Parts: sequence; structure tokens; C-alpha cells
Amino acid sequence: MSAAQAITSPEQGTIEPLTLDFLAYLELERGLSRNTLEAYRSDLLQFGKFMQRRGVSVTAAQHGDLAAFLSELAGTGSAGAAGAAGAAGVDRLARPPAAAATLGRKVACLRSFYRHLRREGLIDHDPAAELHGPRKTQRLPRVLTRDEVARLLREPKGTEPLALRDRALLEVMYACGLRVSEVTGLELSDIDLEEGMLRARGKGSKERLVPVGRHATSALSAYCARGRPALLGARAESRLFLNRRGGGLSRQGLYKIVQGHAGGAGLQARMSPHTLRHSFATHLLAGGCDLRSLQEMLGHADLATTQVYTHLSAERLKDAYFSAHPRATSH
Repeated sequence: MSAAQAITSPEQGTIEPLTLDFLAYLELERGLSRNTLEAYRSDLLQFGKFMQRRGVSVTAAQHGDLAAFLSELAGTGSAGAAGAAGAAGVDRLARPPAAAATLGRKVACLRSFYRHLRREGLIDHDPAAELHGPRKTQRLPRVLTRDEVARLLREPKGTEPLALRDRALLEVMYACGLRVSEVTGLELSDIDLEEGMLRARGKGSKERLVPVGRHATSALSAYCARGRPALLGARAESRLFLNRRGGGLSRQGLYKIVQGHAGGAGLQARMSPHTLRHSFATHLLAGGCDLRSLQEMLGHADLATTQVYTHLSAERLKDAYFSAHPRATSH
């Protein structure tokens, strides 16, 4: 059923067919990542259930309906005012308030969704036009010091296949600043050890080339020569990093590997896989890398996203200054 047919069907304005049409547009015309598409699908289905409780179709929604939805998620609304049933109100109260970042994503989703419906001629007004998300306070990412990174990278010990894999995995994550999905999505054909480069597939399936340093290249060479063939066995698998059964390493598997070695290095409380990406960016800036080059290596579409690392570097400089200068804090 097309979106247009859904509007004239007995289930007028139901969210499911409109969501499918909207997600197809985002994937085919805007090239959004699978993770973003899945998040938007979940957001819209949640919104559809809310509107169903209010007895209003999504195509007849007004600004107040959308504001009430966000207010309920934020924990500032009233189930009764939202038109929810008693059981729905209990469910709402049982859920913790949504984080500012989550609310911001839902606002972005609704704004994009209703712009799409307006372009398609399915609505004659845009209830999300004046919708605004919560103001987010910028939280600086956690990073490791160079000594802490060195401790972490020394954790995988030995020459067993899994140790060779883990050493190569951690070295590549720090050397290239890759996202988790980019690391697990790497294929054997994406690395060029002679040139010291790899091809990463970022958000929206955008590809970029990233340099690979000497230590990471050495670890990858050892893994590809002795570790990966032992893990692969007789299986056919194109992905670079494999699990112990010879299949492609999952995001969950990568997280467990990083957490395990972080625990061994005494860094578990401060570590996630993304911490290595933040550390990569911060250490490059501190070493004199220019912001545009860093933006390209990180795969950021917007330079403003990369600029958070300049703030982080400034904070670290201030910490170093006030802890070391004899007249910085004394009276």
C-alpha cells in the first residue's frame, strides 16, 4: 500500500505505511545509515501509538499534539492531558524521562517526517515547523592520555589468533579513529598494507580513505598472516575482523573485546570503543593536525562536529596550566 492510498483507506492517517514510504525516501534519496533509519522507524512507531491513544490521525496532528508527545517523553506532561488511558499513564510513569539527545533526535525525526508529508501533498500544513528540541549542553567526550592508550594497546599478549586479532583491532581503532560500525564493516579488500591506507564506510555509506600508522600496519600484517586464516578455517568471509567461529565480528563482540582489555589495563570505568576515536582526534590536534584534515579523517559532514575536539584540547591545556604553573592559583 502506498502512502497516498493509506490516506484514503479506512485506516486513514495510520503511521505504518507513511513510515515505510518516509524511510524509503531517506534511504534511497538521502542515503541515511541503517542505524539512523532504524532509530527513526522506532521514533515514528512510538509517536503513532501516542497519537492513537489521543484518537487523532498523524496526518491531522497539530503542533500541540507533537508538543504533548515530547512533553510526555520528557516526563513533564500529564497522561490525562495527553488523552492517554490509565494503563498508558502507568506505563509512562514507569519509564524514566528521555535524555536531551534522545528528545533532540525525535524532534529532528518529526520535522523531517512532516516536511516529507507536505512535499508529497499528503498534508496541507506542517505541525512540526515550529517544533524545537531541548537545548543540549555540550558534553566533552572522554579521552585517554597517551600513556593510557599505550597501556591498553599492550594488553593483548601472545601470538594466539585471538590475541593477534585484538592487537590489530585496537591498533586500527586508535590509528584511524574509526566508528564501531566502520571497524566491524571493514573488509579484507579495504586495507592496503603497502600504501598504509584503508577505506572506511561511514554514515550514509560514504567512503573515505584513512592513513594507517606503522604500528597498526605491523599488527594488521601479523593478524592477516597468522591470526585471520586460523580463525577463518574453511569458511568464506570477506570481513576483516572475525569472531572465534570465523564469522564477521559484531558490534557487541567488539565492545566486549575493548571492555575486556580496558579492564586489564585498569581503564574499564573510562572506556568505550568510541573513547579511542575521541583519543585519536584529540591527540592529532595536540600534535598539530589541522581541523580540516581531521574532519576528513573522522568522516564528519560538518566541521562544527569536529570543532568539539578544539574545546577538549583547550580544556586539557587549562588543566595542565593550572596544575603546573606556580602562580596560576596561588594568592
